[in-house]
Amino acid sequence: MLLPKGAFVVSCQARADNPLHGQMVAMARAAVAGGAGGIRANGAADVAAIRAAVGVPVIGLAKRFDAAFPVYITPGFADAASVREADIVAVDATGRARDGEAASVLIGRIRAELGREVLADVAGLDEALAAERAGATYVASTLAGYTDARAMTEGPDFALLAELVARCRGPVVAEGRFETPSQVARAFAMGAHAVVVGTAITNPREITRKFVRACPD
Repeated sequence: MLLPKGAFVVSCQARADNPLHGQMVAMARAAVAGGAGGIRANGAADVAAIRAAVGVPVIGLAKRFDAAFPVYITPGFADAASVREADIVAVDATGRARDGEAASVLIGRIRAELGREVLADVAGLDEALAAERAGATYVASTLAGYTDARAMTEGPDFALLAELVARCRGPVVAEGRFETPSQVARAFAMGAHAVVVGTAITNPREITRKFVRACPD
C-alpha cells in the first residue's frame, strides 16, 4: 500500500518512559478517525498491531539506541525485518556511523528481500539523491537539523524541502518540527507528497510542557 499524494501522516510513537507507551494502537485509530491518511510507528509489536487495526498505509521503523552509533532508526537489516508487517519501512539514510549495513545496501536489501517500499529519512540533499539511487521510494526531511549536515531551524526546514522537491525524482515527504496546520499547508503548496506530524498531535506530555512554560512561576 503506497502513500497517496496529499496524505497527512501521523507519527504514533511513545518511548518507554512516556505514560502513553503501549497505547499507540488507540492513538493510531484516533488519528485515522480524524482523517489521517497514514501512520508512522515504531517497533515490531506496535507496527503489527497498528497494521491490523487501520486501513491506511503504515510506515514502520525499528529504533535501536546504541551510545557507540548515532544512527538509531532501523540501522540494520534485522531491524528492518522486524517491522516487515509495515507497508513501508523507514530507515536513517544519512552517512553517519551505524551498527548495520550502509544505507545504500540496506535500502536494496529491504526492496529485494522483504519486498517493501522504503522511506529514507535524510538530513540533506546529497543523502536524498543517494537514497533514491539505492532504490528508496520516498525521501523525507525527517533528520534535517539533527546531524552536522545543516543547522537546526526553528520549525520545519522549508529550505531543504524546496531542494528535495526540486531535485528528487520521486515523492518527497515533509517531516520534522511541524506544529501548525499552516505549516502543513505550506509544505503541500511547495510540492510535498505527504506530511508527517508527530509530537504536536500524539505527545500530550510535551504539548502540556509547552503550555506550562508560558505560565507564570
